[in-house]
Amino acid sequence: MTTNYEPSPADRIRDQVALYEATDGQEGGTLEGRPVVILTTIGAKTGNVRKNPVMRIEEGDTYVAVASNAGAANHPAWYRNLIAHPEVSLQDGASIHRLRAREVHGVDKAHWWTVAESFWPHFPEYRARAGNREIPIMLLEPDQENE
Repeated sequence: MTTNYEPSPADRIRDQVALYEATDGQEGGTLEGRPVVILTTIGAKTGNVRKNPVMRIEEGDTYVAVASNAGAANHPAWYRNLIAHPEVSLQDGASIHRLRAREVHGVDKAHWWTVAESFWPHFPEYRARAGNREIPIMLLEPDQENE
């Protein structure tokens, strides 16, 4: 696994990640008043470490990453990273979790949409805005192999 961290080219993301990590989520830990976590992935193309704030959505010991990209026409880059390299780490406050990503479909996906929408009310409008793009839902679960 590479340790070459490549910060986001987007100022907002880069600054939020830096603030979150520097304060263990005490600062930079929200979006519109709702909590976020920092998702660390390995770049699908570059192999570099990438970090993104995502909504803190969880049920039990499973976190959920919704690749909504605010309803844009394309998936967020971190989604491609999860498909290429499903082993991730996730910082939730001061806690760092080693997790494994997997995409859900069908009835399972319907359940996780209900969960996700209870945490972030904008998902229905993002789904409408995405049009024909099916928004992926990724479950981030404890990685049994690395425990």
